[in-house]
Amino acid sequence: MLCRVAESLFWMSRYLERAENQARFIEVTSNIALGYRGSELDLWSSLLHAGGDVENFKETYSAPTPENVIRYLLFDPKNLNSVVSCLAGARENARSIRENLTTPMWEAVNRFYLRVRKAASESNRTIRQPHSVLEQIKRSAHQVLGVIQATWSRGEAWHFSSLGYHLERADKTSRILDVKYFILLPDPTHVGSQVDVVQWAALLESTSALQMYRREFGRIEPAKVVDFLMLNTRFPRSMRFCVRDAENSIRAISGTPMHSFSNPAEQLVAQLNAKLNYARATDVIGNGLHQFVDDFQSQLNGIGAAVAESFFQVNMNTRRGMQSQSQSTFFR
Repeated sequence: MLCRVAESLFWMSRYLERAENQARFIEVTSNIALGYRGSELDLWSSLLHAGGDVENFKETYSAPTPENVIRYLLFDPKNLNSVVSCLAGARENARSIRENLTTPMWEAVNRFYLRVRKAASESNRTIRQPHSVLEQIKRSAHQVLGVIQATWSRGEAWHFSSLGYHLERADKTSRILDVKYFILLPDPTHVGSQVDVVQWAALLESTSALQMYRREFGRIEPAKVVDFLMLNTRFPRSMRFCVRDAENSIRAISGTPMHSFSNPAEQLVAQLNAKLNYARATDVIGNGLHQFVDDFQSQLNGIGAAVAESFFQVNMNTRRGMQSQSQSTFFR
């Protein structure tokens, strides 16, 4: 497979997953805000901190009000991580390699992009009542995934796409867990209250984990939420599940058996997988959840750079610049 094709498949999937997760972040924050007792501005600014977008946001907006943050994360073309920018990036990568995709896949990606562009043209109304467009974004993302699962052979192309999806999903699950755990860390005065349970349920719902968590643990408890989203081996959005599948895809691409490695990407992802396999949620919380997640995200970045070096023959920092430049032209 051409390096260019592999890279476009990888980034197409990362952008699609990133777009869906931005919608999830907004939705869970809106739900938490209904019973939140702290500062509304602090709550919404947590989304900017999660994505590292604080400084870029301040260049255009005066305050992190709900309307400003939603506009920035959904429709702002100057934000390269907004939903509309991510889908432009996904569509452009898909367009450049259409011959490697199935026709239903290309059509699903294109429809997803066009739906969000239409919502962006009505952004003033959408931002006041974002629930319907957030649901549409999630459904469209699921449609793309469904078409991929149903129509694409499990060859190299599929594994590069799967690798992009799982690295991006692991990163976003860790970010929302980190930021929301800090915000929702129970106040001793109302721990176990109805408000407390509703807010933690909203966090689980943001990753579509609420029902599966209930089946496994029943009662909602912060430490068990951390365990489920971080270390569960069966839930497809947990950090551990995503890293494991990312390792499987890398090994399928290179043909290297387990417990060995032939390139830096395999080595790094195997090390991170082993770390999660032997981690315990109580130890992570006791030693500092933020520190653990921060280190996890640094390791994911290292894996992404190693994937670029091993398979795309281009430095990750260079690629990010190229991706950013290409995205910035889509909405002129």
